[in-house]
Amino acid sequence: MESIHIFHTNDLHSHLKRWPRIHDFLITQRAFYEAKGEDFFLFDIGDFVDRWHPLSEATRGKGNIDLLNESIYNAVTIGNNEGITFPYEDLDQMYDHAKFDVLAANLYQKANQHPKWLKPYTIYHTQKGTKIGVIGVTVSYSLLYKLLGWYITDPINELKKWLPQLKAESDVIILLSHLGIHQDEQIAAECPDVDVILGAHTHHTLPDGKVIGGTLLAGAGKFGKFVGHVSLILDDQKRIISKTAGLTNVMELPPATDEKIKSNELFRKGKKLLNKKIISLSHPLEADPFIETELARLLCSALREWCGTDCAFINSGLLLGGLSGDVSKFDLLTICPHPINPCKIDVTGTELEKIIIETKHDYWAQRPVRGLGFRGTVMGVTVYDGISFNEDEEIFINGVKINPNDTYSLALPDMFTFGHFFTDVISQKERIYYLPEFLRDLLKWKLQKQS
Repeated sequence: MESIHIFHTNDLHSHLKRWPRIHDFLITQRAFYEAKGEDFFLFDIGDFVDRWHPLSEATRGKGNIDLLNESIYNAVTIGNNEGITFPYEDLDQMYDHAKFDVLAANLYQKANQHPKWLKPYTIYHTQKGTKIGVIGVTVSYSLLYKLLGWYITDPINELKKWLPQLKAESDVIILLSHLGIHQDEQIAAECPDVDVILGAHTHHTLPDGKVIGGTLLAGAGKFGKFVGHVSLILDDQKRIISKTAGLTNVMELPPATDEKIKSNELFRKGKKLLNKKIISLSHPLEADPFIETELARLLCSALREWCGTDCAFINSGLLLGGLSGDVSKFDLLTICPHPINPCKIDVTGTELEKIIIETKHDYWAQRPVRGLGFRGTVMGVTVYDGISFNEDEEIFINGVKINPNDTYSLALPDMFTFGHFFTDVISQKERIYYLPEFLRDLLKWKLQKQS
């Protein structure tokens, strides 16, 4: 009999408050199983980096890679937060000092060529000679990757392309999947050669795993609340005779020594790197999700100007605080921490009117928002640029009454284009995304331009 232990994390999103505790746990578990003569592997399944945290922002993710190195990870795959929230050069250099393998079979630098820091799969050997084949795939936001200079292929087709070769070289196949639970289930049904799928992206939690056919699915939620543990038992023919999955609740673990000090130090390190003045304000700029403030108007104006459109709107809940005095990159990150990009669409007057009317509904400002990169709590009131109303609530675009048959260009935060809002209009439209700039970059540009 051979026992193999696979520990996994996913979707930490730079929530580093718990990291010292997770680190201590992983180091302790590795020592425990290795002392028993049993093999230990450690994988992260992507979105370990998230630019809301000052360490991640200031170091362009390299500070996070140092943490993975210190915890002795064997391999990681990348998530969309690593893949499409950084400029090309930042992602291409992020793993320069990684002491682990980066696996993502469907990410290419150019046709048929992976970047030098990435492999589609790798083979690990246990002490008893069992060959563990590990392959990674990540979610295919093809348009966004293309805009940043990368090529991303369909993850399931890419997996199927590599599986025969991997099967020939491996006794056990493990997939690091930053695709989400539904595609993991599809892979389990269509690719029986995959023994274990370690999942991510949809933040699913599988306390005891899930078996489909002969494939075990595992997932450890989000934000470092859990660490996953898959146990494999093989017979002397290197066949799996048992596989189980479980989760450890991180908050039930003993606190790390100086845990709060260590996590705060990670924050302070990033803050210090970002705490350089970029502009001095002559007067304070306040923020309020339920009031149209000067700061919100500035951001909306910057969005419209950056995209070169007829009009624009934002939700004021995007701004999590105000600015005053000397403003630094850290200040902009604090009030605008989300990885939201500018977007442009062309709509008819009828379609534009439909969108505007929805954003003016009473329920809109109080609407809670989760996901889509949003980092606030409520939508907030809508702020417009190039859009005005008369006392009869008729709509005007740049002072001219909206014409149902005319075409208008509209700038908006990209979160409104991902299938949850205005679906009967936007889902049919061609969208132009502006990458790699976030809304905070536009705000910085606008403030500096006005100074």
